Amino acid sequence: MKTMNSIKHFALTGLSCLPLAALLASGTAQAETTLYLGMNGGTMERLYADQVLPAFEKANNVKVVIVPGTSSDILAKVQASKDNPQMHVMFLDDGIMYRAISMGLCGKLKPSATLADIPDKGKIKDEAVAVSLGVTGLAYNTKLFQENGWSAPTSWGDMADKRYKDKLVFQSLASSTFGLHGFLMFNRLQGGDETNVEPGFKAWPKTVGPNVLEYIASSAKISEMVQTGEAALFPLTPTQVTALKLKGIPVEYAPPKEGAVVLNVAECTIANNDQPELAQKLAEFLLTPEAQAPALELGDQIPSNPKTPTSDRTRGQVDAMNKYLETAVTIDWDKVNLVRPEWNARWSRTIER
Repeated sequence: MKTMNSIKHFALTGLSCLPLAALLASGTAQAETTLYLGMNGGTMERLYADQVLPAFEKANNVKVVIVPGTSSDILAKVQASKDNPQMHVMFLDDGIMYRAISMGLCGKLKPSATLADIPDKGKIKDEAVAVSLGVTGLAYNTKLFQENGWSAPTSWGDMADKRYKDKLVFQSLASSTFGLHGFLMFNRLQGGDETNVEPGFKAWPKTVGPNVLEYIASSAKISEMVQTGEAALFPLTPTQVTALKLKGIPVEYAPPKEGAVVLNVAECTIANNDQPELAQKLAEFLLTPEAQAPALELGDQIPSNPKTPTSDRTRGQVDAMNKYLETAVTIDWDKVNLVRPEWNARWSRTIER
């Protein structure tokens, strides 16, 4: 984490230039411990920095600094500094969290009453637990669908519908969990499963492939492509659909009849970090209703703790997610992660050529 080290170096050299009185006056500030939390940037980062973390910081006399990045970015940073961890807690998509655990990057979570409140389906072995709940399904451009007289999609198989030629936007399997989920559900419709993706790879070029306008690395471009009328259909989560709708973007979520795919955001403490007790306290705090309520109300993050209160605005979102989860498909990530590099290489070679 070169950036963090640079910041620390700057702080030290800068202080050395201050007069003694200023140094003494700043003694309290210097004593404050800093924790580093790896998580998604942008809106989520601002939400946690402004609304979620201040209560923990005040109660524990610490500063929590967010290290922003995608799940893959955060995993790479933690792996690169595993012998001298620069972060204390990290948020990762559940599939990538399984990889982190297999690499020995996560410490075991300390048992607590709060951890016990989280349903078993939200826990990943002894090391990680869901902070927010989600699923990947289909989303569509309501304006475009209305203009063309199309009914809402109902199946993962609709990605192959010829009506959507050059109107399907698909996240790359190699870089996106959404893309992987969409491909695996299409593969199931072709008779495959997580141990056999041959049917999906074989059928894709002549079915879904012709409909794909662009393979994108992440979902960041979807907002723009909906507004320009380029994107009609794309894999996405209900939470992200809600966020887009709040910005006035004409999208809606469509639950596939075969089931959506579980996509939770999970947390773990970093193994061998230099503040193990505080890291455990932060991880526990982030599971509490106190932390998850503002994340829900102000960021539409569906809470993993069922004791989190809801409002008239958010109750429907939580109820809908719980309903989606009843029929959602759970990926066997231990199996998938063993072969995913092979899939990524094949995808890049044969699909995204």
